[in-house]
Amino acid sequence: MSDLSAFPITRRWPAQHPDQIQLYSLPTPNGVKVSIMLEETGLPYEPHLIDIGKNETWEPEYLSLNPNGKIPAILDPNGPDGKPLALFESGAILVYLADKSGKFLPTDPAARYETLQWVFFQMAAIGPMFGQLGFFHKFAGKDYEDKRPRDRYAAESKRLLGVLEGRLANRSWIMGDDYTIADIATLGWVRNLVGFYGAGDLVDYAALKHVPRWLEQGLARPAVQRGLDIPKRG
Repeated sequence: MSDLSAFPITRRWPAQHPDQIQLYSLPTPNGVKVSIMLEETGLPYEPHLIDIGKNETWEPEYLSLNPNGKIPAILDPNGPDGKPLALFESGAILVYLADKSGKFLPTDPAARYETLQWVFFQMAAIGPMFGQLGFFHKFAGKDYEDKRPRDRYAAESKRLLGVLEGRLANRSWIMGDDYTIADIATLGWVRNLVGFYGAGDLVDYAALKHVPRWLEQGLARPAVQRGLDIPKRG
């Protein structure tokens, strides 16, 4: 039986299965990256719902694991050299889980780095820009009379979708025939943009051909469907 008592987060969210990876998350576009990856790999894990609406990420126990106060984060009792490892940042977690499982990240060095560049493209561009568009189109920013911020992020989100459209023009997945963490990182954000955010018209999503096809086939994966609802909201 693993002893995770040295990690304060386990006092706030106790581990019922301390030998498994502990997932602290919420089904947001960033959160579902990790739950989808865990479902795809089959690695045993225990999910804990972190309610950002109640500011639970700013509680001391959560901050002890992620000082940046964001979801998701994990605690792996069986990390490198058999020692527990705590990780935050969804991109870093995806790479770690890919290396741990030996899945969804090429072993060929060139293909590995090419995959990572597309993961970082999501982290640095798609996530922040789509998220800002969501704020100005659906959330508090929608009430601003000045629509220039919304239009700026809509234009940039449309451009980024164009980059993804070009990449997928002659590929089934971002890396070609193989589904990778680049797809896992990006699927939830595109889904959110045209679904929950309702911004499809703003970015002219209907004019795209390859991105919708890629999104549909990604969402058809059983592990993706399961991961989109983990941890389950109360």
